[in-house]
Amino acid sequence: MKQAGVCPNDVTFIGLLTACNHSGLVKQGWELFHCMRDFGIEPRNEHYSCVVDLLGHAGYLDRAFAFVMTMPIEPGVSVWGALLSACKIHRRVTVGEYAANKLFSLDPYNTGHYVQLSNLYVSSCMWDCVARVRVLMKEKGLNKDLGFSLIEINGKLQAFHVGDKSHPRTEKIFNELQRLEKRLKEIGFVAHIDSVLHDLNYEEKEENLCVHSERIAIAYGLISTASGTTLRIIKNLRACVNCHAAIKLISKLVQREIIVRDSNRFHHFKDGLCSCGDYW
Repeated sequence: MKQAGVCPNDVTFIGLLTACNHSGLVKQGWELFHCMRDFGIEPRNEHYSCVVDLLGHAGYLDRAFAFVMTMPIEPGVSVWGALLSACKIHRRVTVGEYAANKLFSLDPYNTGHYVQLSNLYVSSCMWDCVARVRVLMKEKGLNKDLGFSLIEINGKLQAFHVGDKSHPRTEKIFNELQRLEKRLKEIGFVAHIDSVLHDLNYEEKEENLCVHSERIAIAYGLISTASGTTLRIIKNLRACVNCHAAIKLISKLVQREIIVRDSNRFHHFKDGLCSCGDYW
């Protein structure tokens, strides 16, 4: 743009900062943020939230928190939400609780904030706190969004929920899920069970993770398409760590490209790797 004589605007920098965040380019993102004023652009909450996300995802939680606390404008929902999300990833409970309380004050009826805090507590095995958040949600009449995945086969869109057994081909779908799970274990895959309810035993936790909606959609895609066909899936929530790790290996085991669009970004799985570089 500079070479072409085109002046970037505030939206340009949101794109740049988001790209840096998705690539883990902390230094470049930091420099871009600080050069905005060279173009006469005053950063908005959206730009600050991108930087918080950038620092937080990279593990610089103290730096991200200090950045928020010294903002020259009042931090908005997007800023505190980015900080809470980073705290969940890195299990920073104290800072996460602070961010969550700010969110509850600014946006008290957004279910996502309560779910994020609950997930933070789950990842830290703080089950009493998880229960308190659920009670708070119930008191406010809030319900957690139900996760679902969509896949289009032969021009027909199919939707699956977690543990979904409503499809006419359910038996074949779950046979394929079991076959995939067996192959995953044979090559040494170990399920990430930390985020599953504590009142389940290990086998139940494994089974719970195996039937997430995107895994069911993939199994359906595998039994419904020719070998080598790329599978394209849309999920309304962020892909969990376990499914992300499993799908990488599945793409290699079945020699398929699998593209998943979750609430955060596109994931292009191929030959055991993901285009996000495990950074999402």
